[in-house]
Amino acid sequence: MILELAEAGGCPRDLVGGKAANLAEMTSAGFPVPEGFCVTTAAYRRVLAGGDGPRLLDELTRVPSGDERALADLADRLRAHVLTVPIPARLETGIVEAYERLSADGPVSVAVRSSSTAEDLPDASFAGQYDTFLDVQGAGEVLAAVRRCWASLWSDRATRYRAAHDTDRAPAIAVIVQRLVDAECAGVLYTANPVSGKRSEIVVDAAPGLGEAVVSGAVTPDHYRLSVEGETVEGPGDGCLTPSRLGELAAVGRSLEKHFGAPQDVEWAFNGEGELWLTQSRHITTLFPVPESEGAPRAYWSVNVYQGISRPFTPMGASMIRERQRGMAVYMSALGFSDEITDVDGWLFWDITDGVRSPAKRPKMAAFVDSLAAPSGRLVEQLGRDQRFPPVSPGSGEDVPPKKRRRRWERMIPAWLWPDQARAKVVRDAERRIAAFAGPAEATAEERLSFVESVRRDVCQIEANLPRDANTAGGTGGQLAGQLLRGYVDEAEIATVFRGVPHNPTTEMDLALWRAGEAIRRDDEAFRLLLDTAPDELAAKQLAGTLPDVIQHGVAAFLAEYGCRATSEIDFGVPRWTDDPEPVFAMLVNLLRAEGEEQNAETRFEHAAAAAEARIVELTRRLPATKAHRAILARFLLRRSRRLRGLREFPKFCLMRGFAALRKQLLLVGEEIVRAERLDRADDVMFLDLAEVREALDSRDFRATVARRREIWEREARRPRVPSVLLSDGTAPAVEAVAGEGDLTGLAAAAGVAIGRARVIHDPDGARIEPGEILVAATTDPGWTPLFLTAAALVTETGGMISHGTTVAREHGIPAVVGVPGATALITTGQMITVDGSAGTITLGEESR
Repeated sequence: MILELAEAGGCPRDLVGGKAANLAEMTSAGFPVPEGFCVTTAAYRRVLAGGDGPRLLDELTRVPSGDERALADLADRLRAHVLTVPIPARLETGIVEAYERLSADGPVSVAVRSSSTAEDLPDASFAGQYDTFLDVQGAGEVLAAVRRCWASLWSDRATRYRAAHDTDRAPAIAVIVQRLVDAECAGVLYTANPVSGKRSEIVVDAAPGLGEAVVSGAVTPDHYRLSVEGETVEGPGDGCLTPSRLGELAAVGRSLEKHFGAPQDVEWAFNGEGELWLTQSRHITTLFPVPESEGAPRAYWSVNVYQGISRPFTPMGASMIRERQRGMAVYMSALGFSDEITDVDGWLFWDITDGVRSPAKRPKMAAFVDSLAAPSGRLVEQLGRDQRFPPVSPGSGEDVPPKKRRRRWERMIPAWLWPDQARAKVVRDAERRIAAFAGPAEATAEERLSFVESVRRDVCQIEANLPRDANTAGGTGGQLAGQLLRGYVDEAEIATVFRGVPHNPTTEMDLALWRAGEAIRRDDEAFRLLLDTAPDELAAKQLAGTLPDVIQHGVAAFLAEYGCRATSEIDFGVPRWTDDPEPVFAMLVNLLRAEGEEQNAETRFEHAAAAAEARIVELTRRLPATKAHRAILARFLLRRSRRLRGLREFPKFCLMRGFAALRKQLLLVGEEIVRAERLDRADDVMFLDLAEVREALDSRDFRATVARRREIWEREARRPRVPSVLLSDGTAPAVEAVAGEGDLTGLAAAAGVAIGRARVIHDPDGARIEPGEILVAATTDPGWTPLFLTAAALVTETGGMISHGTTVAREHGIPAVVGVPGATALITTGQMITVDGSAGTITLGEESR
């Protein structure tokens, strides 16, 4: 129950806690750590086992998730229990004797500090959540301080922090007792800038006396920024640290970072003799992972942001997205993107340095990334003016030769003349390809895996392999019409004619869900059941086939057509709605709560289509009679473009159908590997790549590998922000301010004005949007779009004119402003806001009360 600190090295963290484990490892590595001992979690558990402790812990395990009041009440009772229950005599004697050994040469002051099992984790530091007691003297005071450290595990702030970070609800706590450094100057050292993320900067906060004043915020410390070589970049001229001491701190910081393999947050102190002591070192938890690189600065664009997902990719998903992007390699390379995608803990990046530095490629790259994930394009342009990215000589052969361009125009003309036939041809080709992805109904695991390996490339590149002329004609027709109307109609007005576009599979999916809901609404019993039952229970009943027919058959029909989809669906490893229909029921409930004719999605879609047709007529009539031929051609192109525009979403829908077919085969392979006891769950195959699945099927046990990768994925999935552009030094460039009329400015993505209360949503699964509310999100993909049916407008932090979310927003006829940095933090749920989707502005009103 009690270990000398030097003996705690190599002990499990669940015995000594994170802080003690780190300090023990530092001691073993030769870093200057004050002498001390650790009262382990075994001691805490012995104390907690007395009296009512076991009963209170049992109650804690049965508190429903989200019941904050019950959780707080139990925490209060556990804290009171720890403060009053008797400490076993043997344990008390052991603590006293360990303290007396520290005091063998005379009275000594100690620091008594927590070391929880849920502390100093790679993704949650728990900094300041548990109590620390300094300048403690005498055995009696040490015992009291140890007890108060135990009790701080159940403080209100620590309990809330654990709940917010979804960590162990009932952790254990060890306590460190160390000699107190008689500090002349103390503080905190960060081996990377924790604010900017810059890995090439060291930050030091220092103040005279004990470092606790700096950590707690009780004083305003001297603030220094250093280069990694220890040279001062910024700092006070009369601070408490000399240049030599700053250099010593920089050196020890570099050593700690190298030892632990990650940037460190270090607490330190210089005593009166000028000796440096280290009292803590832990990972800096806020830094976003960045690809490793050497030499000149590199710039990266996030594939996650491009695909509209704010979670890391699973390993299988990452391998599939790489295969998919190889089909676009020639086009992307011409824009300045790297040929291959880099994976860092599930965050995928293109290296865009080539495009940033090329005056010829940069405008095209900026336009491309802004169309998908604004304001990425503005960031690319900014970096092009950055002296760290000096321009290179323009390349040659980047433009499409005129002759080839003419042939491309010629291929689009039949699509404009006969749009329905052109679209039908694409659909027939897609159905033929998808039929080949179904795989064997009866086969061995070996045969199933071989099938997946044989068709993987065709599935991942189906978007690139589908006939593209009709799809291109749909987008190009609108562009040509805009050129014909230039001077009389602006670009934002052209966008208004693409509301209520037919044949978009994502819009059709939303409307199919609405129709299923309307059928349920007409059945009073089914309607009440759906509103009164939790989505997870409904999903279980659906899979068991025990729901009323109108629900069972309606949802089954929806899943048969669209069950291949999901939130973050571009990640192959993510369960489809067919696998887990709970999100579908949550969306159905959301739709059923929307009442009134103005909320009828089909009616709104029909009105949007009619308004778009009227808008075509109105816009083309602006041309004078002398330009009547241009008006006629523009009207023709806009109408034909509307007939083909729905194909914009069709290739990705085909990819999702292919993904679903391959997932089914791989999960069956996973079941066989589970039976062989080389995986724990069938879906563990999604944390491998295909080569590893082959190894697992043959003989290799991957359970430990999968457990480690799942832990990393879950850690990374909790990150609150995903930068769209990231530099190799760890910084995420900020968008330069642009004057605007609203409080917030972004890209005008779907015309119109909406005034309503904001609803900030981070995960659409189970989310609810009341009619008239404005959806505010970091990003969206097709899994979000059913929420658009009741939303009055859309605001996102990323997205562009052709991203999936904005395309569907326009088709549903709701205003949208995208590419608004920090929108989910700057706007609060319940706040009245005005969204002007024509001007790209958001005006903030009063906040919720």
